[in-house]
Amino acid sequence: MKKSALLFLCSCLSIAVSAQIRLPRLISSGMVLQRDVELKIWGWSSANEAITLSFKDKIYTAKADGAGNWLINLPKQKAGGPFAMQLKGNNEITLHDILIGDVWVCSGQSNMELWMGRLKYTYADEIASANNPNIRQFLVTDKYDFNQPQKDVEQGSWLPVNQKSIAEFSGVAYFFAKEIYATYKVPVGLINAALGGSPAEAWISEEALKKFPAYYNEAQKFKDQQFIQQIEKNDKYISSTWYNYLDQFDEGHQQNWSAANYNDAGWKQMNVPGYWADTDAGNFNGAVWFRKKISVPAFMTGKPAKLELGRIVDADSVFINGQFVGSTGYQYPPRRYELPSTILKEGNNSIVVRVVSNSGKGGFVPDKQYELTTATDTIDLKGSWKYHTGITLQPLPGSTFIRWKPTGLYNAMIAPLTSYAIKGALWYQGESNADRPGDYANLMQTLIEDWRAKWQRGNFPFLYVQLANFMEAKSMPQESAWAALRQQQLNNLSIPNTAMAVIIDIGKWNDIHPENKKDVGYRLALLARKNVYGEKSLVASGPVYQSMKVNGNKVVLSFNNTGSGLVEKNSNELKQFSIAGPDKKFVWANAVIRGNTVIVWSDEINNPVTVRYGWADNPEGANLYNREGLPASPFTTDK
Repeated sequence: MKKSALLFLCSCLSIAVSAQIRLPRLISSGMVLQRDVELKIWGWSSANEAITLSFKDKIYTAKADGAGNWLINLPKQKAGGPFAMQLKGNNEITLHDILIGDVWVCSGQSNMELWMGRLKYTYADEIASANNPNIRQFLVTDKYDFNQPQKDVEQGSWLPVNQKSIAEFSGVAYFFAKEIYATYKVPVGLINAALGGSPAEAWISEEALKKFPAYYNEAQKFKDQQFIQQIEKNDKYISSTWYNYLDQFDEGHQQNWSAANYNDAGWKQMNVPGYWADTDAGNFNGAVWFRKKISVPAFMTGKPAKLELGRIVDADSVFINGQFVGSTGYQYPPRRYELPSTILKEGNNSIVVRVVSNSGKGGFVPDKQYELTTATDTIDLKGSWKYHTGITLQPLPGSTFIRWKPTGLYNAMIAPLTSYAIKGALWYQGESNADRPGDYANLMQTLIEDWRAKWQRGNFPFLYVQLANFMEAKSMPQESAWAALRQQQLNNLSIPNTAMAVIIDIGKWNDIHPENKKDVGYRLALLARKNVYGEKSLVASGPVYQSMKVNGNKVVLSFNNTGSGLVEKNSNELKQFSIAGPDKKFVWANAVIRGNTVIVWSDEINNPVTVRYGWADNPEGANLYNREGLPASPFTTDK
């Protein structure tokens, strides 16, 4: 073929490819479109191309602009489906199985992201029975971009709830959708755009971020790809050097400490769960090996089993009878290892766990399950284990989590969604801002206003989750960054059309990812039912502090959302109230319910000026509720 002919053919092919109608990934088969609002169907094609859309026996047309952008507006649609949609230009696209219902954007960090597959032991029955084609999720790919808002997400498709897909669904979002569908029988679409560890500022547009100069200026630095590459190169070098040295010089590897018959007679003993920093070994980082011999009865052999090792800080590799059975590379996931029927034997069995700690205190997190189980029997693994240090290292320097930097997630994971009509947003985030709570209320107000402006849907509902209870409970009143951030979240209720789910009673002191996501989803659904779907008489949240009045040495507190009355749950007295005078030195207070008020005092404080409730990382025992069983939000009476 002559060169000129080849060039002509390539040119024709290029024109043909560029002329193809292309749709954003959200607009695809299986999608859920928002009912009762005007809808945008948009995409790309060749310049000035004529586009025809057929939907529900009606024809709509548009013409692409000079850059190939086109938009078709559909009138309001009633809930229902499934429907088909055909689009024609120089090519044809047919979309199938389209539902019309309510679409919710579900965003935040890991507690929103946490997928049902991670919760398979907690919600085994729920997962086994999951089958509802009227609940669907679009999972947005985790990605960042600091240079400009993206027009489309990188990948993704709409999946209905079934046995194959349920593991990928956000637990919080799924249980929310399940309650909404059960109540109204309207299809529910979930756009899951969440990323673990992400701070609020990562989800705000560059334009809106200008009111926060420090965050805005940081975002500018990360527009330089070479800057990012250099950080990644340095972080990778430091991490790989640390781990390579760890693995190369770990005595446990060199001497095969995982072997079933290894002689560990000289090893020290330590109670599991626990941290080796609390033993004579002291606090250090590196690798420590743990061994335990257990006696397995004949009736537990020859069948599948499960090894449950709570949580381990930071990483672990596990061996049974010398055979590797699993590993986890970071501290947060629960350690649950499925064992084949051939691995356990009658009589003595060895369990070996290599624990790698790269910073902080290494070991086994207390108050978790540590056991070996079959379908009918259990061997408790708590108690004395033998341990020996494989290698001691300096702490691994922290990495730069580029994906969490300001505005990056907005550009890549939110901006591509904003033409897609939604009912509202669900938000579960705050843990990553808890070390600097002072600007959180302003950040969140900016985020909410920013999203509403970009979606051009007015003040669409924004329902969010307050921080759960976490970390060890304290015996005396003291300052708490987590409590301060909860107060900022409480303050955000002043933003129109927002509502907050309080969950200080369903977290876990030793787990930043508590597995009770069903109650979180349910409480969000209660808020939606009342504030979005119009069930005005429904009690959807617990008591919220309204005002205070000083009467002598007592303070009278008034509340909203008292429902059918205030109660002390699981006790005859209210707990977690503290009080202070002008010096702001807080002491525990007496508190009693009188009607829809709470009277608070302490004989130590003659001139009270401030009351706090639940002001702690983990306000253990906080028990002010309404009779509908919903907890009061923590608060301070300080302005």
